[in-house]
Amino acid sequence: MTTDSEEIEIEISAEDTSQFKRLDHLLSKKVTSLSRTFLKNLFQKGMISIDPSCSFHGKLELKRMPPVGTKIIIEVPPPIDSNALAQDIPLEILFEDEHLIIINKEPGMVVHPAPGHPDGTLVNAILYHCQDLKGVGDQKRPGIVHRLDKGTSGIMVVAKNQKCHEGLVLLFSEHDIQREYQALIMKTRLTQAGSIETTIGRHPQNRLKMAADVRGGKRAKTFYKVLETFEQCSLVSCTLETGRTHQIRVHMSQCLNAPIAMDPLYGSPKDHLKRLSPQVAKHLKDYPHPLLHAKKLGFIHPITKEELLFEKEPPALFGETLELLRSELS
Repeated sequence: MTTDSEEIEIEISAEDTSQFKRLDHLLSKKVTSLSRTFLKNLFQKGMISIDPSCSFHGKLELKRMPPVGTKIIIEVPPPIDSNALAQDIPLEILFEDEHLIIINKEPGMVVHPAPGHPDGTLVNAILYHCQDLKGVGDQKRPGIVHRLDKGTSGIMVVAKNQKCHEGLVLLFSEHDIQREYQALIMKTRLTQAGSIETTIGRHPQNRLKMAADVRGGKRAKTFYKVLETFEQCSLVSCTLETGRTHQIRVHMSQCLNAPIAMDPLYGSPKDHLKRLSPQVAKHLKDYPHPLLHAKKLGFIHPITKEELLFEKEPPALFGETLELLRSELS
C-alpha cells in the first residue's frame, strides 16, 4: 500500500446482493466521498481488490456483484501536494460554497504557474483564499477544471475538493456546460449566425499558436451570432460545444477571416488600430489583449445538483470601447 494512502474496506452483505446487480453501483452508493468515474479509475489501476483473507478468490468485476461475505479493499492514493505558493491577490468572487468557487478573471491574469509565469496567477490567488485546496486535481493546477487564456477575461469555476473536481471534469468532458463568450471581431460582413466545425491542433510552424484542420487535431465546434455591427468591426456571441485551446480565436481568425480585435497572436493589432476610428484607436492603443470575454457559465452543481448560471458584463475597457463604437453610429 502506498504511504499515506487511505484504505476503505467493504464487506458484501446479503442485502447488498439483493439491492445491487453491479459492483460499481454498490461502490458509488457506499463510498460517497469518491465519484463513480474516480472509482472506476482506481479499479483499472488495480487499487480495488479482494482481501486475501476472505474465501472468495474469483475475479472482481465492476459489472457483477461478488458473493456475500467478500471483503473488498479500496486503496485511495494521497493528494498530490502543489508546488504553487499561496499569494494574497484580490479576486472577484461571484459565488462560493464548500465545494466550488466562481470567479471573474481579469484580462492579463495567467490561470496557473508556467514557464515565464511562476507566480501571480489565479492558482496562487486561489490557494491563498482556499487554504486546504492543495492536492485537489493536478499538482501544478490545484482546483483548476478549465482555463481561460491570459488575455481573456470572464467567468471561471474552481473546485475546492476532489469529488467536486472530478464531477466538473466529467461535465466539461461531456460538454454538459453552458458557456457563452463575447468578442469584438475585425469584420462587418458575415452571416448573422452560424457554426464552425473543424479540428484544432498545434500549429505546424508556430508552436505558440493553434490551427484548424491540422494533422492530429481534435474536433472543435463553435456557434456564433452577430450581436451588433459597427463601421469596421462587429460584436459577436460565441457558444462552445467543445473547449479546445484558443478555439474561438482560431475559428474567428482562420475560418471567418475575422480576427478578434487586438489579438497579437492571431491578428495584427497595428492593422486593427489603423482600421478603427481615431477615437477608438486612441482608447485601445497599447492594450495587449484580445477583446474576448467569457460572459456566461452555467452547469448543474456536481454535488448539490443545483442549476447554476452566472453572467458578467465585459471589463471596463471592453465596455467603454463598445460605447464609443455605438456613439459613432448615432
